[in-house]
Amino acid sequence: MSRYTRTPFLVVFPDTSAARDTYGGTGESVALEAHLLRGAAESETAIVFMHPIGGGAYLPMTNALAKAGHHVVYCNSRYRGNDSALLMEKVAEDLAACVRHVREELGYRKVVLAGWSGGGSLSVFYQEQAERPTVTAAPSGDGPDLTALDMPAADGLMLLAAHVSRHQTLTEWLDASILDERDPSVRAPELDLYDPANPNQPPYSAEFLERYRAAQIARNRRITAWAEAMLARLRAAGRPLAEFGFVVHGTMADPRWLDPAVDPNDRVPGSCYLGDPEVVNMSPVGLARFTTLRGWLSQWSYDRGNADGVRAAAGVTVPVLVIGNTADDACTPSHTRRLHEAFVNTKAERYDIAGATHYYAGPDQREHLAEAVGRITDWLRRHDFAEVTR
Repeated sequence: MSRYTRTPFLVVFPDTSAARDTYGGTGESVALEAHLLRGAAESETAIVFMHPIGGGAYLPMTNALAKAGHHVVYCNSRYRGNDSALLMEKVAEDLAACVRHVREELGYRKVVLAGWSGGGSLSVFYQEQAERPTVTAAPSGDGPDLTALDMPAADGLMLLAAHVSRHQTLTEWLDASILDERDPSVRAPELDLYDPANPNQPPYSAEFLERYRAAQIARNRRITAWAEAMLARLRAAGRPLAEFGFVVHGTMADPRWLDPAVDPNDRVPGSCYLGDPEVVNMSPVGLARFTTLRGWLSQWSYDRGNADGVRAAAGVTVPVLVIGNTADDACTPSHTRRLHEAFVNTKAERYDIAGATHYYAGPDQREHLAEAVGRITDWLRRHDFAEVTR
């Protein structure tokens, strides 16, 4: 490991949005906050991270890659810290601006996208649209038109502790027992995972899991139908740019957090990456807790979301590396497997890091982090992405 330098910078480009969906600023430009972590060696390749909402410029992985000599760019989307009105299509526009800046302004010849967690499906979606653009609008009908954008394709793609999509992940985590979105106390008791009186307790039967998963999808579709109807009402009333914010209760009730036999790995039963899942289920930090009509349709709708990693993977032709962590309590093995198997038009390598958690946080994770960085470095070198000299 060696020292590295960290240089903050901005990626600025015109904002063509019809209406504002982020707070502050002039409204004339999008300004993305970014960091360049420059390893001690020279390199013509930049590893570029972006997550739809999360900031990861100080994650153990980004720092470790720079210490290993790589050049890493972490770029926040315009929605850093607030995804209530987030459109995945606009995040793809942000990533395009970042990749363009890395090539044209920072001078890197090659770009490898590194999709961490929720950045995984974003990166796959972006690369598919950069290679073969098809998405002309967000599901609500709002911009941007990705077929009309300059979206420079990356040269390689890495998925690190990634999930398949925001909309599928939320659906797998939705509390299927909630029957009334306006009053979450109205529940189907036989589907309430956190009701000790519920006769369905871990280990869950296959029949219960099938019924529960179907109820989760049905709840997502009910919210989607309501959101589409609300948008139609606003437009019919002559208010095409109006929005409506709402709360989604119960978003951390996945049976896998309580039953280690569901999508098994080395995670700790009864916990999730945000803490106690029963508490998180109704806490302010849950996924999609506060959202908007357009934001729901683009990010969270099971049937409408465009940024689907599994669907998009078939359109990717560059080399791919997929790394899963066997003690991950956020992105579990089925997500790693589904992503890996979906790359049918390119070679995708997969490695699982035994004992690694989602963030590689803490002293006990240092060896696992070093193993993951070693796998990444080897893959980069074998694909001529690590032109480094000391």
